[in-house]
Amino acid sequence: MLKYWDLLSVLCRIQDNTDRGNEFKNNAIDGILDTFEIDRSLSKKGCPYDNVGAEATFKSFKVEFVYQHAFENLNELRLELFDYVNWYNNIRLHSSIGYLPPTTYKNYTLRKLSR
Repeated sequence: MLKYWDLLSVLCRIQDNTDRGNEFKNNAIDGILDTFEIDRSLSKKGCPYDNVGAEATFKSFKVEFVYQHAFENLNELRLELFDYVNWYNNIRLHSSIGYLPPTTYKNYTLRKLSR
């Protein structure tokens, strides 16, 4: 069965975002991030909100996808991930953009701008 770290290894590029707290100044954490080729993304000093959109998206991804599945192999993981991303972008309603799917919102906005 494939679990969380297997899923992360399938993603193209992974980032770890922190708020510059002392608990993240740790050689063990640095070693783990290096091992899994995870780039560290630090918030700007005094501004913990600069990655809030990415953090909210990643939380949704973990709750709606990662914690709900166990995969038999990488091919199954890739297929399920493709389905999730398609659902997330084309079907799932997002409250921050007027309860529309992102592609609908994007197309609506582009049409509005081209007038």
